[in-house]
This record gives sequence, structure tokens and C-alpha cells, in this order.
Amino acid sequence: MKFRAYIVEDSPTIRENLIETLQELALVDPVGVAETEQEGKKWLAQNDEYWDLAIVDLFLKEGSGLNILEACRCRRPTQKMVVLSNHATRDVRWRCHQLGADAVFDKSTEIEDLVDYCVRERVKVEH
Repeated sequence: MKFRAYIVEDSPTIRENLIETLQELALVDPVGVAETEQEGKKWLAQNDEYWDLAIVDLFLKEGSGLNILEACRCRRPTQKMVVLSNHATRDVRWRCHQLGADAVFDKSTEIEDLVDYCVRERVKVEH
């Protein structure tokens, strides 16, 4: 069983590097991407059976990742919502967890932690 991730990130460079890193190091299967809040919310809602993990940036081309978190609060317990942001302050982390994030990672300093998290979650899904 593959561990399927949907990525909401408006920077093409960051998105491509993230996909490559997660495929190679965490054996994550990317199932789609979005650049805006509306695209992300719509895909996640319409494809509930096709994702295990959503990785969401907070500041998007249009809209906010916070609204995506809020829209996905009623997801299945096995589906994880992760925030990956350059603005992962203590207050932002608290707000993200309040809206249902399972984890929050800083883009510049915690990519390895994100990979480790993905590996742990993939192992849970496989067993």
C-alpha cells in the first residue's frame, strides 16, 4: 500500500524539491498539487479516499493554508494534515494545531523532521 500525499504549495521550486525528497527518502507517492486555497480544499474534499497526508503551506498564491486545515477537520483519523511554512513560530504552530494540524515544520530548518514524520506515518499505514 502506497502512502499518498497531496501538496499545497505555491512555489514551483519548493514543490518540485519537496516531491523529489519525499519520493526518494520517505517513499511517499505524490497524488496531486495545488497552488491556492480553493484548489486545495476542493481536491481534498472530492478525493477523500485518495490521500493519506496533506502537506500545506500557510501563505499561498490565493488564500491561506489555515482555511484548508479548518476545512479538513472532519477527515478520517488515518489522514494527516501537516503544515510546512517559513513562518512556523510558536504562535503559528499553536494556531495550526488548534485548527487540526497533526504537525508543523519550518521549511528552512525542519525538512529532515518532515521526512522522518512521513516515514513513521507510512510505516503505520503499511501495517
